[in-house]
Amino acid sequence: MAATSILSRFLGLLRDRLLASTFGGGGALDPYFAAFKVPDLIFNILVLGALSSSFIPVFVAYIKKDDTASRDEAWRVANSILNILLIVLVILGILFYIFAPQIIPIIAPGFPSDKQDITIQLSRIMLVAIVFFGISNVVSGILNAFKRFTSFALAPVLYNLGIIFGIVVLTPRYGLMGLAYGVVFGAFLHLAIQVPSVVRVGFRYRRIIDFGHAGVRKIGALMIPRTIGLAVNQVDLLVNTIIASTLVAGSITVYNFANNLQNFPINVFGVSLAIAAFPVLSEAFAENDRNKFVSQFSETVRRILYLMIPISILFLLLRAQIVRVVLGANAYSWEATYLTAQMLGIFALSLFAQSLIPTLARSFYAHHDTKTPVKIAIVSVIVDISLALYFSREYGVLGLAGAYSVANLLNMFLLYYFLRRRFGNLDDTRIVRSGMKIVVASILMGTIVVGMKYFLALGVNMKTFVGIFIQGAVAGVVGISAYFFLTLLFRCEEVVMIRDWLMRIWNKIRNGKISPQHEANTDSTNEHH
Repeated sequence: MAATSILSRFLGLLRDRLLASTFGGGGALDPYFAAFKVPDLIFNILVLGALSSSFIPVFVAYIKKDDTASRDEAWRVANSILNILLIVLVILGILFYIFAPQIIPIIAPGFPSDKQDITIQLSRIMLVAIVFFGISNVVSGILNAFKRFTSFALAPVLYNLGIIFGIVVLTPRYGLMGLAYGVVFGAFLHLAIQVPSVVRVGFRYRRIIDFGHAGVRKIGALMIPRTIGLAVNQVDLLVNTIIASTLVAGSITVYNFANNLQNFPINVFGVSLAIAAFPVLSEAFAENDRNKFVSQFSETVRRILYLMIPISILFLLLRAQIVRVVLGANAYSWEATYLTAQMLGIFALSLFAQSLIPTLARSFYAHHDTKTPVKIAIVSVIVDISLALYFSREYGVLGLAGAYSVANLLNMFLLYYFLRRRFGNLDDTRIVRSGMKIVVASILMGTIVVGMKYFLALGVNMKTFVGIFIQGAVAGVVGISAYFFLTLLFRCEEVVMIRDWLMRIWNKIRNGKISPQHEANTDSTNEHH
């Protein structure tokens, strides 16, 4: 999962560089990013609402019994949920297609009429993608429940390749519409790569919808509060888009590019670790094993902190180098580059918090509690929108990033606070002790990175791509190496775990013993990152 996730994110960076070099940062891409809001609204509320919090815990409870009758019930639940989602997605897709001319002006009120027309066309094409994503994510939920991560991890790689195909091959012929066709093609590939794996674990499609099934009703009951929470989050994103559309041209593009850059480490480490830990946390609840839950939770949190705190500092200190290397093409103006870098620096302040939130929320979901994270999300969204309205007047698009970081820090602290109130000690002493060592090592690493950055600037041409790349890459590698040895010196448990895990993986690769089946059956599933 780590390898494919990193590959997917690098392809995402390549995708953004191609977009920046083809369309620039002056506002040509604003309709493309705004058009995503309509299909995202449907997909995130319905599909993610069902799977991230509801489907997996219920499905795991059935397959955990490991008897034929329970497996049959599990497949009945999976088919029912799949068919219900498909019907709802198709109906909503048709409605949004019809009423797109009325919806888009609400999403992007600052766009002139020609930009709104383009946004309407793009959103209508991309609505097709949500049908593929709906099926694909039910399949992903099944594979996660069985701890089969190989094809699931490859799916985002194929998705990005589809979009890149759209940029390189379709855009020269169809313009911005080619990007939308690329999104649909990528969504299809996202599904296709996972179908063989889900068939191997025993899934067979059946045209059934059993509303009366206890498992289906359970998923529906768990989904309702999660859906409300995701709806609130989507309102948050929509408000940010609305505000950005009223600012200078290109604000939506700058915001999305900076957000994509910060999502690289969040998805590679924070989300991936949370996804792998979720079935184990759900099993702990099903087995009524509190020690197993606390152990898995503590280990996942400490690993995320070990990885994300230094990455936050690296992103803050090397933000200009990152943006100029990834997006600094000729068509992407200096002003857009500067704003993107500053936004990335502001986002970096909350990277560790954003990476912890998926694990914290899933800790509630594993206990079939979807209400508490929703209430906390509502509070953080209200804070985000309020601060965004105020900060954007003072600082423009940078104010949106500041509001977003503050809201996510608040979200993380509230989730941890209420999780601890409910479940008691979460191995807090080890988490705090590790966190303090990690912070000290990260600060020392940051000092070394700053020194290297200025030293390298004396010997390379900072006006060229190669010079900027060398400065950022060398300073980053030296900083990461220093951090690794510092944490070894401080005897951080996490560096020992990661070192031992890497050695095990290397030995398995060298001996030719790694396979998807072995990966699925290993006891330490959470260590596949």
